[in-house]
Amino acid sequence: MEYDFIHDPITGQATANFSLDHQLLGPWLETEIGSDVDKLSNILSAIKRIEQGKEQELMFMGSEYTLTLNSQDAEVNTNVMLNGEVIMPDELAVDALQFDFQEGVSCGVDDLRYILLSWEQFIKTN
Repeated sequence: MEYDFIHDPITGQATANFSLDHQLLGPWLETEIGSDVDKLSNILSAIKRIEQGKEQELMFMGSEYTLTLNSQDAEVNTNVMLNGEVIMPDELAVDALQFDFQEGVSCGVDDLRYILLSWEQFIKTN
């Protein structure tokens, strides 16, 4: 998985860009974590608890995305999913057919930890 972090030269906002298969991780990082080090720390602590066997699965529901963690995978889904069905107005559904609507992405828990630690370093140093 390839990614890079940059600061928008106009707004100064931290931006995360990921390779096509993991593209959704960028908006998740920007929207649900941003520069909130406490949220970042909570998720890193949750990963540790899962790896230690203290938790089986944990879910972090944000305003636009939900992160689900288990012992093997980290999965980020858009909150437009409900019971496996995409919920969106008809006018948006037609537009969604014109491009690849990525509603979820998964990666290994170790990969997510590395991404989060890299993001933390990026937002603290820039």
